[in-house]
Amino acid sequence: MVTIRPAKLDDLEAADALVVAIINDLTMRHGFGQIANPSPPRLQRFSLADDPDGLWVAEHKDELVGFGFSWACDELWFLAQLFVNPDAQSSGVGRELLAKTLAHGAQRDARAKALITFAFNRAAQGLYMRHGLYPITPLYVMSAGLETVAARPLSTALRVEPLEGSIAPPELLRPIDRAALGFSRAKHHSYMLTEGGLTGKALWAGANCVGYFYVGPDGHIGPLAVTTVDHVADAFAAALLAVKGTPAKQVSAFVPASIPAVLDLALRLGMRITLPMLLMADGLQRPWDRYMPRNPGLM
Repeated sequence: MVTIRPAKLDDLEAADALVVAIINDLTMRHGFGQIANPSPPRLQRFSLADDPDGLWVAEHKDELVGFGFSWACDELWFLAQLFVNPDAQSSGVGRELLAKTLAHGAQRDARAKALITFAFNRAAQGLYMRHGLYPITPLYVMSAGLETVAARPLSTALRVEPLEGSIAPPELLRPIDRAALGFSRAKHHSYMLTEGGLTGKALWAGANCVGYFYVGPDGHIGPLAVTTVDHVADAFAAALLAVKGTPAKQVSAFVPASIPAVLDLALRLGMRITLPMLLMADGLQRPWDRYMPRNPGLM
């Protein structure tokens, strides 16, 4: 018998190992190879301390067979992870975990719900659509060797300054998130700048802060947000230039199909699609035409 219970701190490393194994099984079966590696569950730990009602495990004979993880920020509920061991998928465990995480969103009075899933995972998409979350836009994981990108002309019209040097990053970034997404992500900026291991940059046009981006030590860009669509290509160019100044060998990003200017720039710089993903949602105010997520967990 499978038991669904709230996640505990001691569960999180085992949950990460389970998620990695399930992702790699799925991507191997669809010809994409193994894409996931174990990593410290920093975001899960942060979320468990911040809002534990969004983290649930499925357990069978003292072994984790499923993990559901959602977070809520301002008026958004986001499903960060929902994974079930293939051997337990026919028993309804996924539906039960999804119900627990959706209840978390209802408790937080979320007016918008969203998630990112693999574009080739038809079973998951069907489950989400039955619960009112529908496809919004394709997302493409795009990457290239840094030498390939660095060899091509690239410039930006925006001024780049460190977020760490800002007097009050949440107050600086809240208007940008509201313009790009329709809600604030203040607590996640605090997480990314302290525990997330990322470097954050603010983007300025004259005296106005018009965007931000984050870059990881591996050269992965995101999240990235700007106040208006006409700044988004310059913002992505600024992020690529920032990666040039790191030891990273690769550069990568999640690029929404709803931002053709960034898709065009990425392709011109030699970046190629490595994995197709999909944004699914209900109640989003914006079509992600000025926002690029970091990954399917942090958004």
